[in-house]
Amino acid sequence: MLALIKSLKGDKVIWALVALLALFSFMPVFSASSNLAYAGKGTGNTVSYLIKHLVHVTFGFFIIYRIHKIPYHYFRSISRIALPFIWLLLGYTLFKGTVIAGANASRWIQLPFVGISFQPSTFAFIILMIFVARYLSKTREEPITFKSSFIDLWLPVGITLMFILPANFSTAALIFSMILMLVFIGKYPLKYIAAILGIGIVSFAFFILIAKAFPNPLTSRVNTWESRIERFFKDDVQDPDEVYQIERAKTAIASGGVYGLGPGKSVQKHFLPQSSSDFIYAIIVEEFGLFGGLTILGIYMLLFFRFVVAAHKANSLFGKLLIVGIGFPIVFQALINMGVAVELLPTTGQTLPLISSGGSSIWVTCIALGIILNVTKKEEEIKAENKEKAMRDAALEKMIDKQLKEDEEALKNKEQVENDNDTYSIEDNPMNAVLNK
Repeated sequence: MLALIKSLKGDKVIWALVALLALFSFMPVFSASSNLAYAGKGTGNTVSYLIKHLVHVTFGFFIIYRIHKIPYHYFRSISRIALPFIWLLLGYTLFKGTVIAGANASRWIQLPFVGISFQPSTFAFIILMIFVARYLSKTREEPITFKSSFIDLWLPVGITLMFILPANFSTAALIFSMILMLVFIGKYPLKYIAAILGIGIVSFAFFILIAKAFPNPLTSRVNTWESRIERFFKDDVQDPDEVYQIERAKTAIASGGVYGLGPGKSVQKHFLPQSSSDFIYAIIVEEFGLFGGLTILGIYMLLFFRFVVAAHKANSLFGKLLIVGIGFPIVFQALINMGVAVELLPTTGQTLPLISSGGSSIWVTCIALGIILNVTKKEEEIKAENKEKAMRDAALEKMIDKQLKEDEEALKNKEQVENDNDTYSIEDNPMNAVLNK
């Protein structure tokens, strides 16, 4: 175990915070999984869900370990190669129209034979952020024109968002906002950012108009978005299906008080759908109270702070943008999930990173963390090389000083001998007495 810990490279604080979130996740997931264990034809066995979550987390840390060993500059080329394959996967997922538990879930795809479901949009998120970071780092020293950047940067971004938007508005909006943040940090011209923002708003409005004028299965989620936004801004919505989840989440939070009901003692977990995924933060507050909820929020804020520090320390522009592009969204997604649970934001379907159950969401987060730790590992290696070089230089300088000192002593001795020879005379010869006699 000690050898394994010593083999971990990169920012140790990020490693510790990620491990802390993952270890904590077992308690709320195990508690909230009782809703799934007894629902439908469930057997009531919650241990199976705990074991499943253990497998997901263990494999997630294996992903982090393997990826943080790969030099991060390899991801420059990978992003360009992987983007067309992501488009094919997103298109297949969108038109396939997967149905899960009787509901439209066209954002999901199920792998054949293994039975694992995942959202390709989450993988597209990482690939797209790496692609944007690569473009910004490549063109930093070159003059950027709107025409060239529109073709090389925004056209691939627009194609990706076009595939994600019909089935998953919240993810598409989060990706678009994170890309705007990244290009702003990357010193992309502000007038171009304003133009792209305007194009995005007009394109979204046009999509809504088309969806209203020509309803079809691909645009069926538009009505869901409208109902969620209407319910959020209007208090007189009477449809119980629209308010059930958020009301249960608010009840759970109110029941928690300051110190909570205790681990595993949640009541609302039996009534709250998605209690182990989208609304797990409400279960955390109910069982661990306001103190537990603020602690989780504080851990994510510490993680955000370490991302800022790591981005500041990165020597390459690509490394800086990579940490910002795939690190900040992890924290923002967590804030969105918490905001939905306390009704500060409309329902979005975003999970709580590293805590909510679900294999694909955990694994995608671990891929992002592995890349970030890879960047910090590289900086540690550079720092170690500089330290070793400084030690070698100091040792060499010490050897040179020692040699110079020895040479100086030898030169002084030589000068002393020469001076003694110069003052030596015949009268000083001890044989004079014998010769004279």
